Amino acid sequence: MDALVRPTVDPAFAAGALAFLLAGVALGTASGLVPGLHANNFALLLAGFAPSVPADPLFVGVAMLGAGVVHSFLDIVPALALGVPDAATAVAALPGHRLVIAGRGREAVRLSAVGSGLAVALAVPLAVPITWLMIRWYPTLRAHLPLLLGAVVVALVLTESSRRAAVGGLVAFLASAALGLATLDADPAAPLSTGGVLAPLFAGLFGVPVLVDALGGDGVPPQADPQIAMDARDLGTSAGAGSLAGAVVGYVPGVSAAIAAVAAMPAVPSESVDRGFVVATSGANTANTIFALFALVALGTPRTGVTVAIDRAGVPFALPLLLVAAATAACFGFALVVLVGDPYLRIVGNADYTRLSVGVLGVLALISYAFAGAFGVGVLIVAGALGLAPPRVGARRVHLMGVLIGPLIAG
Repeated sequence: MDALVRPTVDPAFAAGALAFLLAGVALGTASGLVPGLHANNFALLLAGFAPSVPADPLFVGVAMLGAGVVHSFLDIVPALALGVPDAATAVAALPGHRLVIAGRGREAVRLSAVGSGLAVALAVPLAVPITWLMIRWYPTLRAHLPLLLGAVVVALVLTESSRRAAVGGLVAFLASAALGLATLDADPAAPLSTGGVLAPLFAGLFGVPVLVDALGGDGVPPQADPQIAMDARDLGTSAGAGSLAGAVVGYVPGVSAAIAAVAAMPAVPSESVDRGFVVATSGANTANTIFALFALVALGTPRTGVTVAIDRAGVPFALPLLLVAAATAACFGFALVVLVGDPYLRIVGNADYTRLSVGVLGVLALISYAFAGAFGVGVLIVAGALGLAPPRVGARRVHLMGVLIGPLIAG
């Protein structure tokens, strides 16, 4: 009788993978909590260091993936506390900040964690059928992407609260689109070779205005209990919309999590739009890591900063191990958001907000210079001035996503 075949686990290999995953979790925690640090820039920095790491490339890939997943959970925290979002959470920062001002910041932290966690749980079983569909539908989707995005822009303008706000929103969209067309393809000299203009663009459009308006203010108000005031059905619907939006990000080039979240707005329940939008955007931001991993393995095309880094580092496509690493990192990310989010809000609330705002503005200027040199600092200033305009005419800052949507529509 043949001996039974039993699966075996190499303890040394498992220990090595776990050690690198924990290192990635630590890196993702640090990067996610730095205001204005874009996930793509951080991932490409890791890719630059990867060749010098004396370890199995698969372990390096596990660390990169862990860092990217945890970053996608935690980058909402500075967006809520300081108003300085990562590019992927720029849209969510707007309703999220309203929740913080209303004393519901602790709830917003948990909404983000639940949105990211549910979206990852949905993304893993959905990835195989969606990959199959996207391979077949991609040419049609790509051909009609400008039309889809144009419809989203029209819907955002028409749903403004007044004619003045609608006109202001349209002007903000056109101005930010022009800024995107003028800067996104720039390749400025900068101290860091993996730089780019995304960090100064989004820090300027969505972070600087909040900090400037807050100068002399009282900072984060006292926060109420953390109970989620959103029913399970709306929560699941918003997370599902975020997960599907993450699929679009993972497969369609040029579409960010923020753009996908804007396109997913109609699916967010109107009864709890601010809360639903935080859930959907956080879900899209995290789930796209899973879908982008499948896109890399199935199509050989990296779509996100993390998958570009994995591709450049020559990481073997051991999909089962990488998925386990991503799921484990998501568990760490969920716990860390809750553990870190409340103290972060409390510390910021107790700080001298004028000094804190000036200090964070200085950090944003340094990050802009590091990633895009003097050009980046100039972009930060111009984008910051533009970001101040929409609320002055009663319009939403979401129209400033034209910085990415406009160039995509223009082709």
